[in-house]
This record gives sequence, structure tokens and C-alpha cells, in this order.
Amino acid sequence: MDICEASDFTDGSPAGYDRYQELKSFDESKAGVKGLVDSGISKIPRMFIRPRDDVVADKSEESGGFSIPVIDLDDLALRRAEVVSAVLEASRDVGFFQVVNHGIPTAILEGILAATRATHELPVDVKNRYYSREPDRMVNLVSNFDLYQSKFANWRDTLFCRMAPDPFDPEELPSVCRDMFMEYAKHAKLLGITLFELLSEALGLQPDYLKNIDCAKGHVILGHYYPACPEPELTLGTTKHNDPNFLTILLQDHIGGLQVRYQDQWVHVPPMPGALIINIGDLLQLISNDLIKSVEHRVLANRIGPRISVAFFFTHHQSRTARLYGPIKELLSDSNPAIYRDITCEEYVSHYKKRGLGGQSALTPLRLQG
Repeated sequence: MDICEASDFTDGSPAGYDRYQELKSFDESKAGVKGLVDSGISKIPRMFIRPRDDVVADKSEESGGFSIPVIDLDDLALRRAEVVSAVLEASRDVGFFQVVNHGIPTAILEGILAATRATHELPVDVKNRYYSREPDRMVNLVSNFDLYQSKFANWRDTLFCRMAPDPFDPEELPSVCRDMFMEYAKHAKLLGITLFELLSEALGLQPDYLKNIDCAKGHVILGHYYPACPEPELTLGTTKHNDPNFLTILLQDHIGGLQVRYQDQWVHVPPMPGALIINIGDLLQLISNDLIKSVEHRVLANRIGPRISVAFFFTHHQSRTARLYGPIKELLSDSNPAIYRDITCEEYVSHYKKRGLGGQSALTPLRLQG
């Protein structure tokens, strides 16, 4: 882990404040943000406080006048053209949409949220076995993957599980969530294949095109835990970012807090019982040559908690695949030339992690000149 950048950030703190030492002490506790809350703090540590300019800018960027699209997948065989059209419009104009009647039983949705919460609420000495920043591990329980690169830490802990395409042993998961994670992964994979078929058709390609280039092959589950925050106005649950994958299926609980960037404003994505949130990832924007887009989103901190969410990433992540991804040739023409250079998934994720959350899109350096 490259941690030399930790001391590069300043927030107007008085002389003598050692940000790196605060980060290191927090990290070595292996207790995460939940550990801070359990200790009874009434003020958040300085490492979590947002830069003042960020907070001021937010005051003019909130919007309540737009709702992300909701797409009904019921009777898909009979309504396919209608649904494909809706997916294209949402993916092109917003980058986010919700799906209902998606086929994943309510019991499974409730079960994966409960299993995620139960894992984060295990005793610290049990969670310590899983707490790690080693990138090659299949299962990590960590707080802030970019802890040492970020301008401010997020009020969030995460259970990370890389389930495919490399062989995965379920025994690596904590027993309290093992069965439910494996069951949810089966359902999410099937839904993902359906979504990739719809997206392929939306782009004017054969239904199996994106599946055949392995967009649906790699799977990562991120089980997020956002404890109640005593000073939510000073920090964020998750800093603004785009997802470094092909596609995300997100399940959030009833608390809410997710916001999407739309027309230079932050739009709330309120919880909808039984719905799943779908967002386009950077790699899908890249291979579509900007025909569909990955957009910024974030999560607010809240005095109410814990907030639980589960993100299912379609990505090869650390998998050592040599496949290059670039703009799909069938989508290119003299009037629509390639915008991006080719890149492997592993190279892109590495590039993304070094940058951390916030800042300009990680796709920007990949744009071709001219």
C-alpha cells in the first residue's frame, strides 16, 4: 500500500496535527467506523471532516425536481421493445435507473441486507480475521479502500467479496453471511445477464454481445455499513465517484442517502421497496464510446443508522485476464470515431484505486487526443 500521499492533504488544521498518524491508528484498530461509534464518540475525528469548500459548494447543488427512471421488467417477452427503449433512454440520459419485477424474491433481498448487517456487527476479535488491505485476498472487511489517498475519510465500513471469475471458496466468508451471499450472487448474476442483453439491444447489437465479451463474467459483492453519525453535516458516507466496472446492481435499505449527479445537481434516490438500482459503470461507458454513461453518485452521512447497502459489481477486478476493452468496433464510424484507448480491467481498476474517490473521472486520462 502506497501511503506516502497521506500527509499531502491539509484542511486548515492547526500546526502539529498529524493526519497520517490519525489514519494509521484508525486503520490498525481494525474496528472501522463502527468501532468509533461503539466507543461512544460525540464528535467525529478530524480525518473524516470534509474540506470547507466542498461543503459550501453543496449548498447550491441540491435538487428535488427529478426522479431517476423506474423500469418494470414484468412480462419482458411481450414488452421487450418497450423495455429496451426505456433502458436506452435511462442509460444514455441519466446513467441510473431502478428496476421492479426483476425476479429476485423479497426474502433474498431482506436476507442479504440482514447478513451484511450481521457481519459488520460481529465482535471485533472475529472481524479482525477479515480486516485487510491486501488486494489479492478474495474477502476483505475494510474501512475506506482509499483511506491513505483520500482528502477525507468516509463514514463507512465495507465487506468486500470477489466471487468470480476466479475460483471462490465460500469458506472464506464469515459463516454468518456465507449462505446468503452465495444465494444472492446466483440471483444477481441471472439478473445481470438479462440487463446486459437489454443493454446490448439498446446499443443496436445482438442480445448476447456484451455477455460474449465477458462483461457478465466477473462478480464482486460490496456489503456497506454506514453507522449513525453524530455530525453528518461534516462528512459523507461515500464521496462522489463513478463505479470502475461494467454494471452495478445496488440494493439499499429503507434509510436512503444515495444521491446521483444529474445536470450539475445532486438528486436523491429514495428507497423503493423491492426495487433494485442499476447504474452504468465506467467500463461500459468506455466500450459504448460514450453512447451510454457512467455518472457520479455519493451517499450522505446520517444521524440515523446503520444504513445497509449491497452493491453487486460486474467486473474482472484483480482477475489476471489479458482481454483488452475499448470502444466496440460495430459502434464506430467516420462520424463516431473511437474516444478511448484500449485497456484491461485489471489495469483500469489499479488506475482507479490509485486515484481514490473524488476528483475528475478516471476515464479522462484514457481519452484519445484529437
